[in-house]
Amino acid sequence: MDTAAQHPDPSFPHFHPRPAKGWINGPNGLSYTDGRFHVFFQYNPHSARQQRICWGHLSSPDLVRWDEEPVALRPQPGGPDALGCWSGVVAHDDGVPTAMYSGVDTEGSLARVVLARADAELRSWTQEGHVAAEIPPDPQVTAVRDPFIFYFQSRRFALQGAGLSSGHAAVLLYSADDLRQWTYEGIWFSTEDHLAARHLPAEIWECPQLVRVPDSSGAETWLLMASLWLAADHSHPNGVGYLLGSLAPNSAGLPVFTPAAGGKADLGPAFYAPQILALEDRALLWGWSGEQEDREGHPGRSPEEIDDAGWAGVLTFPRQLSVHGGVLAVEPAPELRAYRGARLHRGAAGTLAVPAEAEIRVSGGEGTLRLVLNSAGQRRTVFADAVAGGDELRIFLDASIVEVYRHGSVPTTLRAYRGPGEDWQLELPQGAAADVWELRQPGRTEGPPVQ
Repeated sequence: MDTAAQHPDPSFPHFHPRPAKGWINGPNGLSYTDGRFHVFFQYNPHSARQQRICWGHLSSPDLVRWDEEPVALRPQPGGPDALGCWSGVVAHDDGVPTAMYSGVDTEGSLARVVLARADAELRSWTQEGHVAAEIPPDPQVTAVRDPFIFYFQSRRFALQGAGLSSGHAAVLLYSADDLRQWTYEGIWFSTEDHLAARHLPAEIWECPQLVRVPDSSGAETWLLMASLWLAADHSHPNGVGYLLGSLAPNSAGLPVFTPAAGGKADLGPAFYAPQILALEDRALLWGWSGEQEDREGHPGRSPEEIDDAGWAGVLTFPRQLSVHGGVLAVEPAPELRAYRGARLHRGAAGTLAVPAEAEIRVSGGEGTLRLVLNSAGQRRTVFADAVAGGDELRIFLDASIVEVYRHGSVPTTLRAYRGPGEDWQLELPQGAAADVWELRQPGRTEGPPVQ
């Protein structure tokens, strides 16, 4: 991605891959085939506004070195996706890679599930406008979007996020034995469930995910995750929630989800619309981090600043999911260690200067850790949290995106834009130690390590 690597905007991330220009939001169609990871995403290549959404495409052999691929899907004039190719997934239909995504053809209409086919390398796509699932014939369903495919007891099923006339958010269930013609099975799960109402409060569940995740107890644990949409506030104040539970068949062979615990998938204000790639031995997640003022009032870029910059939106680093002690644990994918360049600091210190592209590992200490932007003594706190002796944090800085991972817990994702003269500083509590590495692209010569 040479064009992005040379980007003149100091707020443009160089290690979170994305095209050099245009709007992006949620990841789609996550796939691993023939030794390559494929990440599609909501994309407007023509401006930094959320309009005429296509599917952009990145691929990588190792989650570190990324290639920008041709645009995969585009709105088709007169087709069921004339106003955008929105969120969806990729699955194989008798060996043929097939995208299933929300298509909208007129303003204010509900989304239908549209299919498109690809070649084996997922680089050449055919869009025939085939509709696999029409708007559900259910008067209770007032909004529907974002299909997701899962497999249970050798059968293929599909979910869609929904809103109901009762005000509840919900997931709809389909049988999808034939990918070209889904069978609507009804409202599957909703905020009528007390755990769902507690952990996934919303009017519409967007981007629903249902995957098995590795559980250290050996149990077969399923993760239901959804982005929490509210009509009154498009800064997504409720973020992304999850439930952990079990699946069992009912008398008709359809899956029934029983939740046991839940929480937030990310504790920060700049994380939404994630998608999960469930592999045989691991589950990886990517999310979207936007540019605008976030739900906690942290300053972002104005629409005018975004237009001037010519780009908007970042995908998070890939995150690896697991369950320990009945709690979701989210860690940076191990492959990200390949970004470590020269070690700039090792050991204890009160306040450290850190570069704008860095990985920081903090351990030990008692008190409050702070990550601040400082200019001539004027400090702006970007992240602060209490740490105790056994805590371990990993912090990634990449220009304007900050990802903080706490071992055994879930991350915090933030955006921060350096002003004139501002530099990053890390303030460590008493007794804490930190390792700081500069980030570098693999293959680039690094300086001598700190001894």
